[in-house]
Amino acid sequence: MSKIPDFSPEEEKVVADTLKERYGKPHEYQLVDVELRLTPDDSQVTDCPAIYWESEDCHFLLAKTGDSQFYSQFFYGNREQFGTGRQYYDDILDCLITTLRVQADHVLERDKVKELSD
Repeated sequence: MSKIPDFSPEEEKVVADTLKERYGKPHEYQLVDVELRLTPDDSQVTDCPAIYWESEDCHFLLAKTGDSQFYSQFFYGNREQFGTGRQYYDDILDCLITTLRVQADHVLERDKVKELSD
C-alpha cells in the first residue's frame, strides 16, 4: 500500500483561513499522524497525516486518507466522539466546514437540553 501524501501547502492554507474565519483570528493547529482503519473490515490501521486543533473543551481532527480524500471528527473525550454522518469527503473545505457546522449544532443542542433540565 502506498503512503498517503502529507497535506499540501494549499490544503494547509484552506485550513488556516477557515479556522481564522470561524474563530475571528488566527487559530493554532498541529500537523500530526494518526492511525485509522480506512474501512470497517480493515484488520490493520493505516498511518494518515492529520490536522488537530482544540477550541474550548472540544478537540478536532481532520485526516487525509488518500490523495484527495478526507475524514474528520470532533470529540470531548473517549466517550464523546462525533462525526459528520459521512465517512469521507473529496474536498477539504467541504469536510472542514461540515465538521465545524455539525459541532456548532451539537453545542446548541447540548446547551438547549441542559437549559431544559435546569
